[in-house]
Amino acid sequence: MKRNLDAIVAALTLEEKASLCSGLDFWNTKPLERLGIPSWMMTDGPHGLRKQSTDSARVGLHDSLPATCFPSGAGLAATWNADLLGEVGAAIGEEARAEGVGVVLGPAVNIKRSPLCGRNFEYFSEDPFLAGELAKGYIKGLQSRGVGASIKHFAANNQEKSRMIIDVVADERSLREIYLPAFEAAVRDAKPWTVMCAYNRINGTYCSENPWLLAQVLRKEWGFGGVVVTDWGACNDRVAGLAAGEDFEMPGNGGITDADIVAAVRNGSLPEDCLDAALRRILELTFRVADAPPAPRFDAAVHHALARKAARESMVLLKNEARLLPLDRGSGSGSALGGRTGSPAPAPAGAPTARAGHPPAGRGRIAFIGAFARTPRYQGGGSSHIVPARMDDALAEARRIAGDIDYAPGYRLEADEPDPALLAEARETAARSDTAVLFVGLTERLESEGFDRSDMKLPRSHLALIEEVLKVQKNVVVVLSNGAPVEMPWIDRVPAVIESYLGGQAWGGAVADILFGLSSPSGRLAETFPRRLEDNPSFLNFPGDARKVEYREGIFVGYRYYDAASVEPLFPFGHGLSYAEFEYSNLRLDRAEMRDTDSLTVRVDVRNVGQVESQEVVQLYVEDEEASVQRPPRELKGFCKIDLRPGETKTVNFTLAARAFAFWSPEHGDWVVETGNFIVSVGASSRDLRLRASVRIESTAPDIRVWDASASLGEVEKTPAGAAFIRSIKPRFAATFGSYEPGSAEAEMMEEMMRGFPLRNLVRMGHQVTECEIDELIDTLNGK
Repeated sequence: MKRNLDAIVAALTLEEKASLCSGLDFWNTKPLERLGIPSWMMTDGPHGLRKQSTDSARVGLHDSLPATCFPSGAGLAATWNADLLGEVGAAIGEEARAEGVGVVLGPAVNIKRSPLCGRNFEYFSEDPFLAGELAKGYIKGLQSRGVGASIKHFAANNQEKSRMIIDVVADERSLREIYLPAFEAAVRDAKPWTVMCAYNRINGTYCSENPWLLAQVLRKEWGFGGVVVTDWGACNDRVAGLAAGEDFEMPGNGGITDADIVAAVRNGSLPEDCLDAALRRILELTFRVADAPPAPRFDAAVHHALARKAARESMVLLKNEARLLPLDRGSGSGSALGGRTGSPAPAPAGAPTARAGHPPAGRGRIAFIGAFARTPRYQGGGSSHIVPARMDDALAEARRIAGDIDYAPGYRLEADEPDPALLAEARETAARSDTAVLFVGLTERLESEGFDRSDMKLPRSHLALIEEVLKVQKNVVVVLSNGAPVEMPWIDRVPAVIESYLGGQAWGGAVADILFGLSSPSGRLAETFPRRLEDNPSFLNFPGDARKVEYREGIFVGYRYYDAASVEPLFPFGHGLSYAEFEYSNLRLDRAEMRDTDSLTVRVDVRNVGQVESQEVVQLYVEDEEASVQRPPRELKGFCKIDLRPGETKTVNFTLAARAFAFWSPEHGDWVVETGNFIVSVGASSRDLRLRASVRIESTAPDIRVWDASASLGEVEKTPAGAAFIRSIKPRFAATFGSYEPGSAEAEMMEEMMRGFPLRNLVRMGHQVTECEIDELIDTLNGK
């Protein structure tokens, strides 16, 4: 229904205007019956619906209605499947509409600057391009069901320590290239209904009242026309926030800040037009929620099957020596621990159909060891905690598929100290098995919103379990349940490792599907796993002191740093194995030369040369060969997940616009592509690039440099006028430095030394170059 928002705003009193800019309570907005303005609800997400079942005047983290619990953000990102995130978003939207929810608070796209950030399980990636593409899929899916997204936390919310007061000190290029692009891509292409501003400050100013962030970047440059809402309790100065572009304060505070707004308008420190603009955006959102179509019907079983699919695609096979996986589905053992005997039961709805032709697999008696096999760690702690509609465990699901499987708990849940009796039982169980599958990871006490981890270690009880089992069993599969990278001191002695992340309510079935080959693993790491914490580029500057953290690593975050510094990670960005094998061929670019106003089409053929149907994630990276500024060796600029049957070949197409080759230039205040050669590489990870091709790009960016006599010969030589000038004066060099055999070490040394000479030194060093010649060159370079 179309409404005259200007008329509604004009009919409001100043007090009513101020009142409508903050919440009624923790989750609802304020109604105004006399003008037909309804109240509506927003709730936590982002990997499911967390609608409180108790009093909405307070936060009840574990008092929410049952809902489908999908994998947490880290797991969803490991799918590298934006279409799948669209399906998940749509399912969450259906459940939100059924519960009368207008906006779901998600997705969370903050960059994983350090593996220690306590909320990394909720965030997508260390790479802004990947995070942005996944966010677009999620938002489009969610909003297709008439429910708004609230992309968060804008911006640079990369740690939990002191998150409400910390001042992030970062240069503009780092912000533009690393910490803002995921938000930008989502805002421009998916148009979320709301953006949630973060708690922290950026370069001295709180995000909730930062005019550069909210007014300049978000609204003016990116064209965001929706509502900016604060994170809960992130409002510091309400009047300054409104002036900067912060529209809506949550949660409600009983009108405390409403009075501040009224006073500011009356004393002239806040223009009423600014308040009215915020109100129009709030009212537009309010009526958009109110006018949403009737809640669609949804099938909880279908959503659970989707959760299982998402969990399967999120699981990353890190290692698989001697093809220990997949395990044989017919290896029942007649367990003495209460397992069923006889033939395996049919797989439940949502499980993939078994396919013939799987490669040789682990056989014999199988043991599942580790309490997570029965009581999964399936999500992170804090505001995103979902009460699952149902819960699968890996042991029960595996017994459905493969019959009897031995079991031993190995450790006490939430206990860091090893239990000798449980370790002894686990060792005995492993010794009488042919293959032991260990379920270990991080407990909620070690990883949650509200605090950062102090290290990357597994709990001592889990480490002890791995060591005890390795004493008696060489065929060991480790299944990790964690939201962020962990150290793996045992990695060289364990033949197979699965990173299952925090897989949601269907994690148990998904693990069983992967272990027993009903599905080939297709997850890929959306973050680098370092060998040790000290290898991480933020190590010396995370989490900073109580009030300030400096992002001294600049743009070199994640794989950008590991590649630039030649630091070998434990597992690289984009890594993930499959039960199939893939062959890349015939990389072609549609042009060898282009202007930065053109687009480049890239095609590559990928063939499944394995024996099973599987998905491959084709990754495209771009490298600038001739950059005048520091740039990472390569950056992800395209990816595509494809399904291939054995022997099947598909052609993957990518289109690269200028932004794929650009860096942020503070001098230009814009993205700039420099003239030069660029390498386009495709492959299976950032460290497994199979093919590469070159394209030369001619830049149309204006030269805004002001040349003077301090410019070096090396800088000048890169310009046509400068190169001609240097050629003309080279014969005069010999008068001062003598002549050397061309190609000799002395000649090369002199060439390099001369490139560092400022123009002014040509006069002072007796090169017989006059000041007049230097002045003429400078005038030419400056276009005079």
